[in-house]
Parts: sequence; structure tokens; C-alpha cells
Amino acid sequence: MKLSLFLVALPLAFARPSTLRRREQPAPVLRPRDGEAIPNKYIVVLKEDDGEFTIQSSLGALTVDPEHVYNAEGFKGFAAELDDETLATLQDDPTVDYIEQDAIVTINAYTSQTSAPWGLARLSQKTAGKTTYTYDSSAGEGTCAYVIDTGIYTSHSQFEGRATFLANYADSSNTDGNGHGTHVAGTIGGATYGVAKKTKLYAVKVLDANGSGTNSGVIAGINFVATDSKTRSCPSGAVANMSLGGSKSTAVNSAAAALVNAGVFLAVAAGNDNANAANYSPASEPTVCTVGATTSGDVRSSFSNYGSVVDIFAPGTSILSTWIGGTSATNTISGTSMASPHIAGLGAYLLAFLGKKTPAELCSYIASTSNKNVLTSIPSGTVNYLAFNGNPSAS
Repeated sequence: MKLSLFLVALPLAFARPSTLRRREQPAPVLRPRDGEAIPNKYIVVLKEDDGEFTIQSSLGALTVDPEHVYNAEGFKGFAAELDDETLATLQDDPTVDYIEQDAIVTINAYTSQTSAPWGLARLSQKTAGKTTYTYDSSAGEGTCAYVIDTGIYTSHSQFEGRATFLANYADSSNTDGNGHGTHVAGTIGGATYGVAKKTKLYAVKVLDANGSGTNSGVIAGINFVATDSKTRSCPSGAVANMSLGGSKSTAVNSAAAALVNAGVFLAVAAGNDNANAANYSPASEPTVCTVGATTSGDVRSSFSNYGSVVDIFAPGTSILSTWIGGTSATNTISGTSMASPHIAGLGAYLLAFLGKKTPAELCSYIASTSNKNVLTSIPSGTVNYLAFNGNPSAS
């Protein structure tokens, strides 16, 4: 689904406003301290509830079409290529909160040759080494799960017709050309490999076949979910997963917070640099549920980020799930990308089993009912919580 489908009411160009108020201090321009900045491309974030000015009035400063327009409750703005003059004009616009230079984001996964579908079993047991996944038959029924990723190969037999491709902010191909998003979707809701086997799966593509995208495209995907989730039939609630990340971004974090405020439980990957997750986005956003990765031996995965922003750990090394290339294709890969969908799936499972909870209540519940102090190689200042689905017969 092309972005233009959502912007039909916007003209190709806007006249420069002639009566624009000026501000005492220019709006700040935030630059990525790490990661790869994109030259001359910016995310313009507008202030909330300024009745005198609209998104269109700020768009009037542009001499080119915006790449994305963000109009979800709690996060409004746009992304565009800006020359120095236009950037300065927007800095003087009193409706602008801040401007952030766009940057590259990537998936958080590694490829492995080994194959062991142990993650689901670990989620429903008190100790490592078990092979049975025990779960309530509700299995996420009545929930919706948004996969903000590389897309989903919706024809895969594991999805049983429950997967739908909704939106594309990455390229012109409305499918998964990478495999990462399909793998994530399988862990959330695949018939064999999924935590919540009856949830509806929705693809929102923000990363291309190389697993790469931009902060502005990621924000467009988040914005879409915040709006779309209000239109879907998800009587038990909605969750979303973001197994991606980049350097810390105020704009990405703000968009993620707006999605959570819209009532969508958001699980995100902590990152794969064996570093403090506080320096990454969206992992550093306090309102999301940030997930670190573990091995089948209950050790923090060697690549997994850590720190006070990590809410929970889940299986992330050598995870078997769905893949592209055929309706029964599978692959085993590792990363916090693989841990996060365990928690998105667990969120959907618990919403169906326990009833609706706010995103904050759900993340807190997952943490409070986890298997505690069973993990090794956990740095100081990081929780020692391993996700658990509450199986009453667990041993």
C-alpha cells in the first residue's frame, strides 16, 4: 500500500504562508549521535493542539512533496527533504516542536545454522530443557498483532489465512523480500511456532529486502498502526512488535509512545550490540516493553543489549520459525529480534486469556509473573526476568 493512498487530500505543493508567526528561539534540530544520518532529510514534529495552525500550514514551507505525513493522535508532523533555507524557515515556525535528521534503521537478527524450536517450551516452563509448550486454548483469539518489519509472506501455511499485508513504507513490493518479518510473525502467531496461535497478523512494512529502512519510514508505520488499530475488529486488544532499531531518536521514541498511548501494547527488541539499550530507539522509550534475548541454557545471549530500560528477557538464540520461499519454509535465526515477538505473542495470549489490560499494565504483569533470577550473565542494573506464560502445571 503506497503512502500516496493516504494522502489524496494533500495537493502536490503548498503555497508558502504569508502570515506565519515567528518564534523567539528557533526549533532545535536534533542530529543522530550514532548510526547513519541521511543527508538533507528530516522529520518535523509538530506541537500538539495548536488550533490556529495545521499540518498544512507547516507543509506550506516546502518546495517538494513530503515523503510521509504523520497525523495520528499524539504524534503529528511530516518527513521531507529540506534545503538549508526551508530548514531555517521551519525552525521559525511556531507550530514546530523540534526537527530531527532522518537516519537508517536495521533489523536486529543474526543467522544461525542450528535448529531447535525450544523457545515456546521455555515460555511455559519453570526450568530449562523441557520440550512441551503448554497454553490455554484461547491462544490469542480476538486479538490483532501488527508486525512493523520487512513485511509478511502472508501465503505461508502456518498463518492459516490469518495474515494480511496492510501498508508499505519501505519500497514498491508488498511482500516480505527478506524473511525477517515472516519469521517474527511466525513466532507471534504461527500455528506451530507461534505463542498466540489464533491472533490476526497484520504486516506493516518499514524495512526493505536488505532489512534496512529509515526513521521517517518507521514513524510512518507506527503512525499507521495507531490509526488503523482503532478501525479493526480486535475485541480482546491489539499488540505490535518492532524487531528493529537504530541510534537513539527522540522522534521514533515519541511516535512509539503515541502508539502505546493509543492503547496498543508494543514489544521492541533491545538491540544486538551487547551494550546499554538506553542508547537505542525504540528500545529506550520508557512506555514500550523492551525485550532482551536468552539462550536455551538460560544465559543472556552474548549479543543482547541490557540496562535499566530492559523490561523482560525471552528466548532469542537459535529460534525456529516461518520463512520466505515456500508455504512451508522455515529458518533458524538469532537476535533480540527473535526475543521480542515472544513477548508480543505473549501479550496477545494474555489479553485473550485474562481480558483487556492497558499496555503499561500488561508489560508490568509480564514482568511480575516472570521466572526470576534464573538467568546468568545479567549485568548489574538489569532485571533478571525470563518471560513465563503462567502455565499452572509448569515444573
